[in-house]
Amino acid sequence: MSKHMQISIKILPFYKGGMQDIYPKLKRHLGYLDTRWADKDPSPYDLAQQLDELLYHYEGTRLREALLPHRDKLQKLHKAIEKKAAEWKLAEADQLLYEMEDLFEEIEWKLD
Repeated sequence: MSKHMQISIKILPFYKGGMQDIYPKLKRHLGYLDTRWADKDPSPYDLAQQLDELLYHYEGTRLREALLPHRDKLQKLHKAIEKKAAEWKLAEADQLLYEMEDLFEEIEWKLD
């Protein structure tokens, strides 16, 4: 590693109309207890990274009930994506992002 520089890969959300268009129920539930989520468009990757904090903060809510069954899988996917990105295996990391999005589609479907 360089003495004064670092290489990093950043995974950014890409929503044509914002998170509201892709995950409207999730966005609404995130904004109920914490307005900082109402003003942001986090990616599923960002949410998986902060999953334990979300589960704690949203204790007793429908959002927590929808997220909890996917906790282990989302955390494993997040870790695997980081590993693949660090190894510059970006096509494999992209495939894992698709898997993560599929889980968030299930979560969206479970929310009312």
